[in-house]
Order: sequence, then structure tokens, then C-alpha cells
Amino acid sequence: MSPVLAGVLQLLALMGALALAYVPLGDYMARVYSSDKHVRVEKWIYKGIGANPDAEMRWTAYLRGVLAFSAAGVLLLYLLQRLQGGLPGSLGFSSIEPAQAFDTAASFVTNTNWQSYAGEQTMGHVVQTAGLAVQNFVSAAVGIAVAVALVRGFARSRTGELGNFWADLVRGTVRVLVPVAAVAAVVLVACGAIQNFSGIHEVGQFMGGSQQWNGGAVASQEAIKELGTNGGGYFNANSAHPFENPTPFTNLFEIFLILVIPLALTRTFGVMVGSVKQGYAILATMVTIWVGFVALLMWTEFAHHGPALQAAGGAMEGKETRFGVGASALFGVSTTLTSTGAVDSFHSSFTGLGGGITMLGMMLGEIAPGGVGSGLYGMLIMAIIAVFIAGLMVGRTPEYLGKKIGSREIKLAACYILVTPALVLIFTAASMALPTPPNSMLNSGAHGFSEVLYAFTSASNNNGSAFAGLNANTDWYNTTTGLAMLLGRFVPMVFVLALAGSLAGQRPVPATAGTLRTEKPLFTGLLVGAILIITGLTYFPALALGPLAEGLA
Repeated sequence: MSPVLAGVLQLLALMGALALAYVPLGDYMARVYSSDKHVRVEKWIYKGIGANPDAEMRWTAYLRGVLAFSAAGVLLLYLLQRLQGGLPGSLGFSSIEPAQAFDTAASFVTNTNWQSYAGEQTMGHVVQTAGLAVQNFVSAAVGIAVAVALVRGFARSRTGELGNFWADLVRGTVRVLVPVAAVAAVVLVACGAIQNFSGIHEVGQFMGGSQQWNGGAVASQEAIKELGTNGGGYFNANSAHPFENPTPFTNLFEIFLILVIPLALTRTFGVMVGSVKQGYAILATMVTIWVGFVALLMWTEFAHHGPALQAAGGAMEGKETRFGVGASALFGVSTTLTSTGAVDSFHSSFTGLGGGITMLGMMLGEIAPGGVGSGLYGMLIMAIIAVFIAGLMVGRTPEYLGKKIGSREIKLAACYILVTPALVLIFTAASMALPTPPNSMLNSGAHGFSEVLYAFTSASNNNGSAFAGLNANTDWYNTTTGLAMLLGRFVPMVFVLALAGSLAGQRPVPATAGTLRTEKPLFTGLLVGAILIITGLTYFPALALGPLAEGLA
């Protein structure tokens, strides 16, 4: 079987599995977030944290809950790392230095999982399981909660109430993420991923030295790492490591986990607003962009320029021979079009244009299908922008899902889409202009610039994947990427929740003959075009200096 055919067949199998899970999972999540009942374990949690899950919140109270919970998470994870040297199960590792502890705490709480360290050489069992794995669950649940609050903004009218953050957080964790991740972890263990709390073992002598590996609760962390679109690897090689991702089947299964909740949330959205066709329109937009990026990346990586690439069947440098070019391209697109950040190959080794495609996927805002929760609310913001553009074209007040898109709504949407580009471009420019940060670049020229641009694109968009080649474990990069992650996560949430409150307070607007039909293919095409044009205008100059210059050289 040719490598190209193998890649296409894997793509079709993945799409089939996602299609089978779409309706049942989407409908289940709609029931979870619409229910007024609480299961026993949820009642225990509410009692423990002193929350009233039945009290409705306006957007300001909902935002305070998000920020307070996340701030507590950053502080606790920071302290856990700083105290690691004195904790049991530390495997002899010392406490984490302050700058790196701040960067890692910000990273995992913001669902970014950017890592400037090698996990198997830095983190003990307690930090990995009680710190990082816990944040993998709750940071994903926060993202879903904010998305659901925005959906309620569209579904409700004449009220400023958006639900209860604590109830949404607990339900997303207990009823969605924990049970699905538990099943996924069993599948990974059955296929060869490790799950233990063993110490460090010497596994052999190589070239006069020894090689050592430590065990860990890898399968359970791998499951939520992918399901919650987190991405932080137990090992430095991430999902290219056989302990995390043993076989081609687990590779495809992990891609399935990455995509299944972000895609199914479009069904949840359609059910909650009372029109599944609206959910299908958002789904069609996401799938169109995702399939297009997969095709582009496979094409750039299978392009046989020269005898070495022809003999290897594609650009195999930096790719696992277990997976090959097709599966690596499929994983690379899926992880950068979501906020996952996991990698099974190293994007710095992709062709110049191939690396640019992974970068552009993050620059879109990771909305196709995007992160757990963040992908849906990011796409809905872009839908508001597209409706506004259409309204300008025909000279009428834009409407979306029965809500008028006035000056307040469009200002909030515009602020949302400006935050991450500003962070990416400002931090990248500062890193290139100052004398010390460029010393972290392994390469010079366009590829070296791409390393820095990719790092801040990944951090600001809460992705977490690395281009490789950049030494990010410096005070400058630990501090700036930590700030980029925090600002890139929570400042947009302010605008999302403010928008949700504004929409929920409106009266519904009846559809007329002039109303744009947002469930039709025409709107899907308009939305795809708006996303690509807005991103292209924002990032094209920076891309021209990096991956485009390298790819066209």
C-alpha cells in the first residue's frame, strides 16, 4: 500500500468514527448542561466548596468565578512545583525554578500545556498526577463552561443570567471528561501505554553510558491530555514516545480523542439554541477548514523533491517510522487546529510550507474545530463577524440566531479577535529586537524566526505545541510565554462572557425575508472566507518573513 493511500484511508476511518460519535455525544452534553438535577458526587463537591449550584449568575459573576478558580489553580500548581523536592514520589527530582514553575502553572491552568522542560527528567509522580493531570481535567471543563454560557446567551432572552459557573465546571468534569477519559485510558493500556508509579530504571548500556527511564501514570494522563485538548506530554518526546503512543492504532485513537468533543459541541450548540441546522452549519465550517488543511499538509510533506525524499516516501525527518508521513500530517493539523499541543512528529522538521500550515492553523484562532469549548466560542465570534460583514453588504442591521448584532456586540467581537494577534506579534517583535532572546534560536534566518513566531503563536493561542529548536527554558521565554498564555486565555473570555450577557438581555428578533439564513451553505462559505481573510491580513507579513520565505527559497 502506498503511503499516500494509507494516509487517505486513515483520514476516512477517522471521519467515520467521529461521525458515529457526533450525535450521541453532542446530545448527551446538551442534556448535561440543561439539566436541573445534581448527582450525589456533585452534591458532595458543591458542599465542599460552599457553592450553590442552582443560583443563576450574570456575566460578571460568571467571569469572577472563572478568574477566581483559575487564579487558585495557578497558585496551587506553582506551590506544588516549588515544593517538589520535599514531596514523596518526587523520584529524586529537585524543586522547579521560579520562572519555569510560573510558566508551567500558567500553561496547564490555561489549557495550553506549553512545556519548557523534559517531563521524565523534571517532574515526579505527585506533580504529574496531583498537579498537571488535575489541571488537564478542570482547565478543559472551564473552556466548555464558557462556551455553554455563550450558547445560553443566544438561547435566552430578556435576562442577563447565564447559568452557574460552579455547576457547569463540576458537571463537565464529573459527567463528561472523567468517564470518557477513563474508558480511553483503558483502551490505551490495552494497546501498550504504561500505567504505573515505578521509579527510575536503567534499561541498558549505550555507547559507554546508561539509558534510564521512569514510569508513571501515563495512560490516564494521555487520555485526558488528548480528550481535553491539553497536549502536555509525560515524556519530552510527547506522543512520539512509545510509552505514550505505542502503535498506529493508538495514534489514530488519540487524534479521535482530540477532535471528538470540539466537533460534538456543535451538536450541543444546535440542540440548546433549538436548531440543529445551525449546529450543522458551524460543523461544516470547521470540517471544511480541517480537511483543507490536512490535504495541504499531506501534499507538502509527500512532495518528493530530490532522491532522499523519494526513497523515504516523503519528508521523513522528524517523523516516527511507526506512523509515517500521512498519520503525522493528520496529527499535526488536528493538534494545531485545536488547542491540544500534542505532537507525534516535530514540526520544525516539516517542509518550510508544511511548518507554515501548522502555524497558520493556530493563527486562525484554533476554531476548526478548536479547543474543548474555546473552539466553539471562537467560531461563534467569527460567525458574528461574518453576519456583520453580510449586513454591511446589503445595508441592513445584522442578526444572528434571532439576536441583533449592534455596535456593542461587534465591538466585543472585534476586541476578541484582536487580543491574540497583538500578543503574538508584540512578543515576537520584542524577542527579535532585544539582544539576548535570539540566542535561544537553534537556527538562523527564516527558520530561526519561525521558531520564535511559532512559540508565541502557540502560547498566545493556548495551543502548547513547540516548533522545536528553540531553547525556551530561559527567564525571558518562561516569563513572556507565561504572560502570553494567561492574557491569551482570560482576556478573550472577558469579551465572550460580556457578549453572552448582552445577547441574553435582548428581545428575540423575528426572521424576515431579508434575514440572512445562517444555516445554509452560503453562510458556511461566507464564514470560511471571513476566517481566512481576517487571519491572512493579520499574520501574512509575519508568515512571509518565516515559513513562506523558507518554503519558497
